[in-house]
Amino acid sequence: MIHPTAIIDSSARVPGSCRVGPHCVIGGQVELGENCELVSHVRIDGKATIGANNRFFPFCAIGAEPQDTTFRGENTAIVIGPDNVIRECVTLSRGTVKGGGTTRIGSHTLIMAYAHVGHDSVIGDHVMLVNGATLAGHVTVEDWAVVGALCPVHQFVRIGAHAYIGGGTTITQDVLPFALVSAARNNKTYGMNKVGLERRGFSPERIGQIHHAYRVLLSSKLNTAQALDKLRGEGDLGDDVMLLVRFIESSERGVIK
Repeated sequence: MIHPTAIIDSSARVPGSCRVGPHCVIGGQVELGENCELVSHVRIDGKATIGANNRFFPFCAIGAEPQDTTFRGENTAIVIGPDNVIRECVTLSRGTVKGGGTTRIGSHTLIMAYAHVGHDSVIGDHVMLVNGATLAGHVTVEDWAVVGALCPVHQFVRIGAHAYIGGGTTITQDVLPFALVSAARNNKTYGMNKVGLERRGFSPERIGQIHHAYRVLLSSKLNTAQALDKLRGEGDLGDDVMLLVRFIESSERGVIK
């Protein structure tokens, strides 16, 4: 299932179950998993390890050189898990030596048209990057997070699990797990992603614990350190609230409140 106009380096590993459409280019260090599909005009460069059942739509560029002025052609990599959908004109850069050398994409992600994932970023599982979302280098997006259309995300920012960022929101600090953040609310956190959590099977008890923690963090008159002390003093917080507490404690850029 390889179109005659496709160009595949003889060193590339392309299983017979893959479908490679017209005018695709696959470099010599590329390894595709079973049942991948390159619709047409897809280019995969560099040291790229790609899991099974990925679909790449026209004009996406995977594993291209990082957009970093210090890059000098080092043999860095991109690793992509299984079952992802990469839509039209998406760019996924490989890593840099100073950033650890590898850009990582998880599984079951949907990366929509014109989105960009910069070098050394780490994308978790079940993530959605909507059209035109732009992640600078060294960004971490945790599982189930949604980054809305046309959102620029600053270098070294972390986006917490199950967070939802509305379209057009500029992100310069860490986004809390379970948070709703929107440009319509002055790029601030305005609540927890209750609808998303319900859709993912969170029980009312779990949602209630998270909601209580959000009230302490965002609605009380306590500063962040005081709010964390109050939550720790309440006994068993549950795994979700502990995730939230640890996320804040490990933040280097500060969190959006």
